[in-house]
Amino acid sequence: MSTRLSIDVVSDVVCPWCYVGKKRVELALAMVPEIQADIHWRPFQLDPTIPQEGIPRRAYMEKKFGSLDKIAPIHERLTEMGQDLGIPFHFSAIEISPNTLDAHRLIRWAFGERQDGMVETLFRAFFVEGLNLADHNILANLAAQCGFNADDIKAALDSDEDRDAVIGEIAAAQDLGIQGVPFFIFGQRYAVSGAETPEHLASAIRQTIADGDQAASG
Repeated sequence: MSTRLSIDVVSDVVCPWCYVGKKRVELALAMVPEIQADIHWRPFQLDPTIPQEGIPRRAYMEKKFGSLDKIAPIHERLTEMGQDLGIPFHFSAIEISPNTLDAHRLIRWAFGERQDGMVETLFRAFFVEGLNLADHNILANLAAQCGFNADDIKAALDSDEDRDAVIGEIAAAQDLGIQGVPFFIFGQRYAVSGAETPEHLASAIRQTIADGDQAASG
């Protein structure tokens, strides 16, 4: 018999380590086939000060890191990691650094069976295709790839639907002390910060189940 486990993943769709973390937790779950995971993606914004329409990527990165030369080694390392995980990172294709609040609204609306696919679609759109995740038309088309009606999503994005709810979730994560992502919460009782190795994540999953079994028997 399989054991069900809830996994909350706090992340941002413009965080490359979160994309790495997504692939690593998938590998971790493959190591514990007796566990049936219910993964819930929770919002976080690395930089909520970015205007809604986004800003040019080059200028943003230069302001944040001082020069593009400083970020180059990080991108090289991530690209190498991505090759092992099936992520063909294409950082040079990214032209706009978006405000990700609207992308998180999409993820919220996909809660359930379509959510993981939506998250994967958004990660790939940004890090592989270089698409502007601040553009409502692009977001609506990406949602359509996940089974949503593009016109309905566009109308919802153009409204304020669930903006406050997403902002509230982000604030709640910060109140819990979460300052960096990805952040994994297993079974609402065991946390792992960062894109740890699949082996480490699998160990955390096993420990969560073991602790739960001990609590139940006690």
